[in-house]
Amino acid sequence: MQTKIFRLLLLIIGLALFLDGFILFLFKKMHLGTIIPLLVGIVFIGTALAWHKIQNYLNQHARLRDFWHIGWIGFIIWCISLAGFFLYIHRSNLQPTIHQPVQAIIVLGSGITQGKPSAALVARLDSAASFAKQQANIPIIVSGGLDYGETITEAEAMAKYLQEQHAISTQRILLEDQSTSTELNLKNSQAILKQHHLNLQQPIAIVTSDFHTLRAEAIAHKQGYSNVLMISAPTPLSIRYNAWLREYFAYLSGWLLNEY
Repeated sequence: MQTKIFRLLLLIIGLALFLDGFILFLFKKMHLGTIIPLLVGIVFIGTALAWHKIQNYLNQHARLRDFWHIGWIGFIIWCISLAGFFLYIHRSNLQPTIHQPVQAIIVLGSGITQGKPSAALVARLDSAASFAKQQANIPIIVSGGLDYGETITEAEAMAKYLQEQHAISTQRILLEDQSTSTELNLKNSQAILKQHHLNLQQPIAIVTSDFHTLRAEAIAHKQGYSNVLMISAPTPLSIRYNAWLREYFAYLSGWLLNEY
């Protein structure tokens, strides 16, 4: 009975993970946050459907059976670490942002499709615009280069959105249109800040998605931004946990590559 319940749970979870990754694939969201649920879903479905064959084979190969058990233990430990990371992001997002005065706002890019900001980028721009309207007439740096297959840069699409949807003056919007990563977003923005007689010791707001604030702040501090205010934008529910999963690996790789 317990085996049947376990197999049924594996099948249900596997189908959910597979459909989640597959549907996002159809929308060209191809990254670790979609690939891993898809692969785990396939493994779970296959394990549930071929459970007896797998167990019979493992019973005949003791060493392989030990590796099978170790693999499951490792997977459970990884799930616990992932749950801890998700909980940290969730709790961080519950903390209210203190809207203190700043000298500039940097909005980090998050992809465009056919010249239009992605759902995550729209949330960042909406949060940036809301915050900017509470500030004096300070510059807003929109940061993002040319995505594959696009004809305009992220920065151009971001500037257009702020102008059309929030009536932000073009004089306030400064374009950083060469970067392709968070590290370059912040690095290339330094030259624009310098052109406007601003330095990294002055209070600067950085707007990004809720899941991304931890890594973005760490990268900013390493680059010398010593007085940053992180503005967190909500991630659309349809991509939230895939984005958080992608960020889990990005944070680990950033730590290994000494990005912060």
